[in-house]
Amino acid sequence: MLGRFLCRIGILGIGATLACLVLPLDGGGAVHAAQPSRETQITRFLRVCADPNNLPFSNNKEEGFENKITKLIADELERPIRYTWWPQTIGFVRNTLRLRRCDLVAGIATVNETVQNTNPYYRSVYTMVYRSNSGLKATTLSDPAIKNTRIGVIAGTPPATLMVFYDLMDNMTSYHRTVDTRFFSPSNQAISDVAEGKIDIALVWGPVAGYFVKQQNVPLTVVPLLNEKKGVRLDFRVSMAVRFREPEWKRLINRTLRRLQPKINEILKSYAIPLLDERGRLITD
Repeated sequence: MLGRFLCRIGILGIGATLACLVLPLDGGGAVHAAQPSRETQITRFLRVCADPNNLPFSNNKEEGFENKITKLIADELERPIRYTWWPQTIGFVRNTLRLRRCDLVAGIATVNETVQNTNPYYRSVYTMVYRSNSGLKATTLSDPAIKNTRIGVIAGTPPATLMVFYDLMDNMTSYHRTVDTRFFSPSNQAISDVAEGKIDIALVWGPVAGYFVKQQNVPLTVVPLLNEKKGVRLDFRVSMAVRFREPEWKRLINRTLRRLQPKINEILKSYAIPLLDERGRLITD
């Protein structure tokens, strides 16, 4: 959801966890096909690779926030979108962007090195989710009240490292990170398990938490993890991605993102995503 890292934190993910998303380009943008850098050829479409079943990021009904943001870009560039759908799991980049099946992926952790990142268009953070009527008031895993709780963690994500630091491994329920998103969402399952009382706390990527908490039948509290141990990074910037050696396409997407940023922010807020400013502070307005 988030890793997703989406990788998707979750995004990502920066996905299920923070998904490491990618943006390729094979046929869009005002670029020159004859360049020796093999820039994307011009077509009349904005070609996008995305997961068909990975809300809140994307699905084949175009209900995810990445679908909405991609539509903004397509409208700005005056091109219809043409999607290539592929599960966001192992081999996603290899089977989509690198094979030139598309020209854009809308969400990937900015630190991802398998693609060329655009400038980031949002920054979010991992969160703690618990039932609002549980009596918990914790804002950090160092809170003594956490010692007696059952904690759900997506395996291999940054909060799993914190569980070791705080000697909470005996409290942990682990959820697989690498899954086929057509059949399972570990972050959604962890949040559902909190709502059903199977666990007390879920540690999940912010965009996933904000979305799936609203789907539950009981009130849940979402606490951004802003005060944890230094040395464990819990906040990530999320970019789009293009192939390497396509600088003009990257510049075009960057210019477009900059123009559209106010509208992008409104979409992100509508999905209850905890957003951070450049200084790492929670944006509350």
